[in-house]
Amino acid sequence: MSKRAVLWVAFLIVHLGVSVLGWIMPNEPMGDVYRVYEPWSGAFLNGGYFLQLDSATGQQVSTYYGFVGITDSWVYPQLALLPMLFTWLFAWAVSYTPAWAITVALLDAVAFAVLVGRGRSTGRNVGAWFWLVFIALMGPVALYRLDAITVPLGIMGCLWLVGRPWLGSILLAVATWIKVWPAALLAAALIAVRRRMVVIGGALLVSVATLAVVFVAGGGRYAFGFIGDQTGRGLQVESPVSTFYLWDAMLGGSSQVFYNPDLLTFEVLGPFVDPVIDIMTPILAIGVGAVALLGAYKAWRGASFAALFPPLALALVTAFIALNKVGSPQYIVWLVVPLVIGLVLDRRRWWGPGILVLVIAACTQIIYPLTYFDLLVALPFPVIVITVRNALLIALAIWSVVLIAKVRGQRRAVPRAAALAT
Repeated sequence: MSKRAVLWVAFLIVHLGVSVLGWIMPNEPMGDVYRVYEPWSGAFLNGGYFLQLDSATGQQVSTYYGFVGITDSWVYPQLALLPMLFTWLFAWAVSYTPAWAITVALLDAVAFAVLVGRGRSTGRNVGAWFWLVFIALMGPVALYRLDAITVPLGIMGCLWLVGRPWLGSILLAVATWIKVWPAALLAAALIAVRRRMVVIGGALLVSVATLAVVFVAGGGRYAFGFIGDQTGRGLQVESPVSTFYLWDAMLGGSSQVFYNPDLLTFEVLGPFVDPVIDIMTPILAIGVGAVALLGAYKAWRGASFAALFPPLALALVTAFIALNKVGSPQYIVWLVVPLVIGLVLDRRRWWGPGILVLVIAACTQIIYPLTYFDLLVALPFPVIVITVRNALLIALAIWSVVLIAKVRGQRRAVPRAAALAT
């Protein structure tokens, strides 16, 4: 059996196995799919009403959800509706939740085919294996979240930034209008890619088209509602900044975890929490801005795309996670894209951070869904695990910034971007 065939067999095993784990593991790892994605998108197909059967009476019940992102403010950008609506193509046969797993697997398969190609590139094969091992260690959250849609789009977009920059930038812009985080990849591309106007053009094309549809549909008032919804949030329990409050709660202090029913998330309360909430968004902006300026300086000094883009993308993505007051478990899947690109271009340099990210993924699955209830009551084991995970995230951020600082000009020996076109 060829290396390519083995990879595809592994792809099927991992996706099927992790999809099934979603039905077995505790704490509803598939909850977002059937609790919010299904009714949100179902309402779009039924005049704003979601129809479902009442489990007690067996009668059909109609609940009004409106048209999120159009008639109401929404936590996600408007293109997030596309994969949710697409899932209904399969839902008639298997119900919505397994249909979501099928949707993610199909999109992953397209990106996997682009990544592996003919199976002759060692770097691409290593990147593919890394992605599969990551999904297995991350568990159901790697598939049953909206972020799972943006990862394959991000991988394809980054792979095509050199050879097909229009297509690459368009895919990254679409991913950004699904879940905001790929803006970090776009920013890294704008800095590292020589054909910057193409990157800007692709992003503008997608943004203008999306906003035009939103305004024509009457949703202009809520076109950027997702920005306000994010900045107004509290300290989510899994964010690195919340680690202090978890230790305080575990040791009997005044800190505690509470449920925010509006956002369906668990947040922390404790000493000086309000000032911390207020300062985290500026800290995030400063951190991301500083990384971008360092990358821009290296680009100005003549750094090649192959040397600069992977660490810059990783630094920006990691900053989005480590400095964020929101810290859902699915955020860790964002790390896949820059790691895959780094392994494709220079696997010898990137195997170390690759292993670090796999450990982060394993710790995240231990936290959610396996010990999540224990974390919410601040029991020692999950608090220690999440502390280790968050410390590794910070170490990864520092490593990526150091790697950017070490990037040299074009005249020095650097990995070749031609690997992306193999």
